[in-house]
Amino acid sequence: MNYSIECGTFPVVLVNLEEGESIHTDGGAMAWMSPNLEMETEGGGSFGKAIGRLFSGEKVFRNIYTAVGGPGLIALNPKVPGEILAVEITPDKPIILQKSSFLACTMGVNTEVFFNKKASTGLFAGEGFVMQKIYGEGIVFVEIDGATMEYELGSNESMIVDTGSLAMMEATCSMDIKTISGVKNVLFGGEGLFNTVISGPGKVTVQTLSLKDIADALIPYLPTQSSSSSN
Repeated sequence: MNYSIECGTFPVVLVNLEEGESIHTDGGAMAWMSPNLEMETEGGGSFGKAIGRLFSGEKVFRNIYTAVGGPGLIALNPKVPGEILAVEITPDKPIILQKSSFLACTMGVNTEVFFNKKASTGLFAGEGFVMQKIYGEGIVFVEIDGATMEYELGSNESMIVDTGSLAMMEATCSMDIKTISGVKNVLFGGEGLFNTVISGPGKVTVQTLSLKDIADALIPYLPTQSSSSSN
C-alpha cells in the first residue's frame, strides 16, 4: 500500500492498494474508487464495541475495501475542511484522538473508546471526556478540523488548552481539568468555566479550529422559524 494526501485545505487521501490488500474506513469516508474494489460492511464485533463507537463519535458500521484482480485506488475525504494526518502506530506507541476524527486505518490497527478516568475531567471536560484510543501496528488516517501544531512535552511539562483544541496526544500524556479563576474572568472572559491541562511526557497535537467553532460561527446566519415563516 502507498498513499498521498492532496488538495490542501480541502484534503483527500489517495490510497493505492495492491491486489488482495484491504483498508478499514469509517462509514461514508469513500469519495471515489476503482471499480475492482470490493466493499464489505462490518458491525464492529460485540455490542460493547458498537456502543463504544457511538460514544467516540464513530459510526457503528465500518467498511473494508479490498483490491480484487489487480491494484486499485480509493479516495477518502473528511467531513469538514482541515487536514488529514497519517500517523504510524506501533505496539509501544498508542495514541488518543478526539471524537469523530478517525477516517481510516490499515488492517493491523485497532480502535476503542477511551474514557478519561479522572472524575473531574469526566464531569466537566465535555467532548474531551470521551475520546478514541488507537493501538496495534500500521497507519491510521486522522481528520483534523482547521490546521495543526505539534508540541513535545517533557515529563515535567504541561500545556493548558481549550478542550475543543485538543486533536491528538500520545497515550503517555495525561489530561485533567483546571478551573478558571476569578468571577469576572468566568462571567466575561468568554472561555467558560474550565480549561484542559495536558501533561507529559509525550507529543500533543492541537488544532486551530473545531467543528463546534464552525457551528457557533454559522448559527447567527441560519434562518429561524419566525424568519422563515415571514418570507
